[in-house]
Amino acid sequence: MSGGIFSPDILLEKQGGYMTYHRLENSIIDVIKEEQAKLGYRKEEIRLYYPLSSLDHFFETEADAEEILAIYAKYIEQTAITFEYVVPSIEEFRGRIRHTLERFPYLIAEKDGKIAGYAYVSPFKERAAYDWSVETSIYVDMEQKRSGIGRRLYEELENILKQQGILNVNACIAYPQAEDEYLTKDSVLFHEKLGYTMVGTFHQCGYKFHRWYDMVWMEKFIGEHRENQPDIIPFPKLKMEK
Repeated sequence: MSGGIFSPDILLEKQGGYMTYHRLENSIIDVIKEEQAKLGYRKEEIRLYYPLSSLDHFFETEADAEEILAIYAKYIEQTAITFEYVVPSIEEFRGRIRHTLERFPYLIAEKDGKIAGYAYVSPFKERAAYDWSVETSIYVDMEQKRSGIGRRLYEELENILKQQGILNVNACIAYPQAEDEYLTKDSVLFHEKLGYTMVGTFHQCGYKFHRWYDMVWMEKFIGEHRENQPDIIPFPKLKMEK
């Protein structure tokens, strides 16, 4: 990691040892060839295409899951920023990370050797027509707020999403009718500074800490909408621009 943001240009680290991209690639190719031979496929050259950043995330992000979950747990237990009630188990949380990485990036910010925040996206809706739209999520260590980490995470996230062909980024944000100790309007203000605009409000749709909260949707366009729109490139198949 460098500059506080996860760096793609490193070796893979797992259980104290290092595995290069080429070793991993060759191992996967050998497995595929063995299965092809069993099924009677003729011999063909196979090329796998994975950006190092994607592979790094598959190994390191899941390994960092406990530290990431510790950040998220405070938001569950102490705020209405998330409407989740119960802190998920580490196994469930790792599964969420793994599921995200099947299609989208999952970014981690590090400061002084510790994870200071993370950001990821999920499908806006599952229908095919929504493929060019995603929902963003971001959580920064409560002790690192207003340090610029959130902005840097979002900027890097948008850079990757643009390369994937994503056009619309949407944010679903808990919103108080009046600020209290569990929820402020800071998240909406943060998104406004990054170019998001308000779309609409669902009133008193979230109940937490014996209080009712609104939920708002904000959106931002990061690409050009065309008549013949190219397909989305899944994150594991993306060739990362330096």
